[in-house]
Amino acid sequence: QVQLVESGGGSVQAGGSLRLSCAASGYTYSTYCMGWFRQAPVKELEGVAAMNTGGGPTYYADSVKGRFTISQDNAKNTLYLQMNSLTPEDTAMYYCAADPWVSCWHGGSWREYNFWGQGTQVTVSS
Repeated sequence: QVQLVESGGGSVQAGGSLRLSCAASGYTYSTYCMGWFRQAPVKELEGVAAMNTGGGPTYYADSVKGRFTISQDNAKNTLYLQMNSLTPEDTAMYYCAADPWVSCWHGGSWREYNFWGQGTQVTVSS
């Protein structure tokens, strides 16, 4: 059973940066699509970025392109999300998700991911 633990959330002013981490364990397949999702109050879960543990193209939502960067350290089984130029619209609970069958190049719907972390809150003030 894959376990995911996010960290790195917090409060920051607009224009600031945060780096989220997602520590993974319990992999049973050789590769997984790893995704970052976020959910703001009264809004649906939104895919932010995704990449495969085996490499290949990354996916970014249009709303974060050029500001967010997804990366991984396979030696540490850790996924990262570097978030720069943050705006109040980025305020949300951020979740890490994993699944061995999702096609990472298009990010995948949240419904396709079987493993989820508990989330980490990001709050951006103006």
